[in-house]
Amino acid sequence: MSRPEPLTVSALTSRIKEILEDQVGEVSVAGEISNFRRQSSGHCYFTLKDAGSQIPCALFKGAAARMNLQPGDGVKVVAHGEVSVYEPRGAYQLIVRGLEPLGKGDLHQRFEELKRKLQGEGLFDESRKRPIPEFVERVGIITSPTGAAVRDVIHVLQRRCPRILLTVFGVKVQGEGSAEEVADALAEMGSRDFDVLLVVRGGGSLEDLWSFNEEIVARAVVASPVPVISGVGHETDFTICDFVADLRAPTPSAAAEMVSRPDADWQEEVETLGERLESVVWDVLEEKKRRVVELAGSYVFREPGKMVEMSAQRVDELALQLQRGLGNAWRYRKQMAQTLLQRWAALKPERRVRELSLRMQAAADRLRVLGPEETLKRGYTLVQSPDGKLIRGVGAARKQGDLLVRFSDGKVPVRVKDK
Repeated sequence: MSRPEPLTVSALTSRIKEILEDQVGEVSVAGEISNFRRQSSGHCYFTLKDAGSQIPCALFKGAAARMNLQPGDGVKVVAHGEVSVYEPRGAYQLIVRGLEPLGKGDLHQRFEELKRKLQGEGLFDESRKRPIPEFVERVGIITSPTGAAVRDVIHVLQRRCPRILLTVFGVKVQGEGSAEEVADALAEMGSRDFDVLLVVRGGGSLEDLWSFNEEIVARAVVASPVPVISGVGHETDFTICDFVADLRAPTPSAAAEMVSRPDADWQEEVETLGERLESVVWDVLEEKKRRVVELAGSYVFREPGKMVEMSAQRVDELALQLQRGLGNAWRYRKQMAQTLLQRWAALKPERRVRELSLRMQAAADRLRVLGPEETLKRGYTLVQSPDGKLIRGVGAARKQGDLLVRFSDGKVPVRVKDK
């Protein structure tokens, strides 16, 4: 049995490509988008997967521009296109000509549900978030101890501000139990004397970053007494951890830059403030100098003797005015006293007193004549009850059993016989 003529790798790959394109042709494939990335050229590349398999997909710029659907990780779609082979790698792929939404993927749906829940609780509000200290001395880093992120962060911090003390708390950043490890690390490092905590990891798919979308991590970030900066994934990646953190950094390196202001910057700022202070001091001194010059050139300093003479003259004037004022006041009061004495003399008080005494004596005589004693002396009597009340008529007398009849020289008790 003769063997077939050997083929080159390129020839075999080309034949497989022809067979796939001819026999499979155009297809529609349902699955969930993962590892979606858009290149600067406008071409998009992603993986379409289900529970058992996955296939690489290429969505070129022209087709992407015609679609209304915005593809992204976790979105379930129906992809229309043809199967082909990318010959340089010998890998088959789906060339996508169109996408239709099949429904959101489970992870994407869970992400949106948790996002709405925490946002409703106000955990995304800027008013809740704490400011990051400007002058940082101690930084805690929560990340994988073997990943590229920790190396990038340490490199940036040591290059920009080597005086900062670093503490790395190594955790799993993906896979089972990773979310719990991150939450525990936040609780542990939050109890220590750190100025800020960095929660960082490199980029990856939605599944790779999922630990930072778990509620347990979000709650731990919020509960941390130390401000937290989240630097998870690439600039286009957003996690729940980013939303609840006090500050989001687009990358781990950017997170390190946010807390490591170079000492040279501080020195420059101090020098600038010193220059401003010096300028203010000189301005004040110049103003005081100008004022001293003005005073030195004033009349007071140029002719002090004349100023004393003028002041003495002014004192004399004021003393004269005072003497005149006192004299006028004395004359006014003397004149008022004389006027009052004249008015009193005109009233003739001795004669007025005699007239009043005579009038009072006449009134007393009239009262005595009209009084009850004089009336009784003329033969009249008063009838009284035993308790001294005056009886004014027969009816009142009959009501009393005993009466008193008063004469000018005494009282006589009587009894009413016929009531």
